[in-house]
Amino acid sequence: MARAYSVDDILKKKYKLIQWDGEWYDAFGFVATVGIWFIWGNSGNGKTSFIIQLMKVLARYFKIVFVSLEEGSDHTVQKSYEVHGMKESRKRLILIEDETIEEIEARMDKAKSPHVWIIDSFQYLGMNYKQYREFKCRHRNKLIIFISHADGKQPMGRSAKSVMFDATLKVFVEGYLATSKGRYIGDNGGKFTIWNKGAKDYWGEEREN
Repeated sequence: MARAYSVDDILKKKYKLIQWDGEWYDAFGFVATVGIWFIWGNSGNGKTSFIIQLMKVLARYFKIVFVSLEEGSDHTVQKSYEVHGMKESRKRLILIEDETIEEIEARMDKAKSPHVWIIDSFQYLGMNYKQYREFKCRHRNKLIIFISHADGKQPMGRSAKSVMFDATLKVFVEGYLATSKGRYIGDNGGKFTIWNKGAKDYWGEEREN
C-alpha cells in the first residue's frame, strides 16, 4: 500500500528542483528534477530547435540520453547540433536509435545510467497508456521527456493525449514559441521564444512578450 501523506508531511517535504535561470526560469520557473515532461507541436514550428536548446541547458546539470527514434543520427540532427553549439555538451549527452521499449529500459536500469531520457517520439515508441503508466512507475527516479506529433493543437493519438494530461511540465510548440500548458508556469506567463525572427514573422503583433 502506498504511503498516505498528511498536510504537514506535504508542507515539510523537500524537493530537488532545476535551478536554471534567465529565459528558462522566466518561462517555467524552477522545475522538479524527476517526473514526466511532454512536448508536442506540428512540423516546421521549431520543435526540434526547442528540444536541442533544452538538451543543452539540461546538460549543465545532468547526463542525458536522447532516444532518436525518428531521425536517428541523420544529417538533420548533425546540423541542429552544429547550429546550437552542442559540442560543449558532448561529455554529458549520448544519442541512441532504433531501440525497442525493452532495450531502452535495459539501458535505464543499468547502474549509474543517465538521469534524463528524451524520447523522440512517443508515436514511434508505440507505447499505449497502460504501458506508459507501468513505465513511469518503474522509473520514478528519472526525468523522462516525451516528444510528440500534434494533430492541430492537440497531441496526436488518444494515448499521447493521456500522457500529456499526466505530465507535470507540458509544452506546446507553435510558431517558434514554446508555451507551458501545465503545472509549471514562470513569471512571463510560460512563454519561451525559440527563434526571435521566426516568432515575430509568425505571430506579428499578436505575439505575447
